[in-house]
Amino acid sequence: MLKTAVGRFRFIALLEGWSFLILLFIAMPIKYLGGWGLPVTIVGAAHGGLFVLYMIALLLATISARWKLGRVVLAVLLSFVPFGTFWLDARIKRDPA
Repeated sequence: MLKTAVGRFRFIALLEGWSFLILLFIAMPIKYLGGWGLPVTIVGAAHGGLFVLYMIALLLATISARWKLGRVVLAVLLSFVPFGTFWLDARIKRDPA
């Protein structure tokens, strides 16, 4: 999976997706229901870093695989949707080009 730009993008997309879910469904409830903000600080920073890596990996995969603009826009939009990167991964796995 990590041998190609597309494979690296898929891997980073999965990590970014998990960090987003952990932020939304674990860290934020702890902050707003439990009154403890540290998990949001830690997970939020990790998610932010992974988001930057996601965008860089998307650029490299786009150049390497010559993805069309529609796929790139979809990848950007799905990064803001919970579970979106997992759906995108399944679609790329089915049709990497």
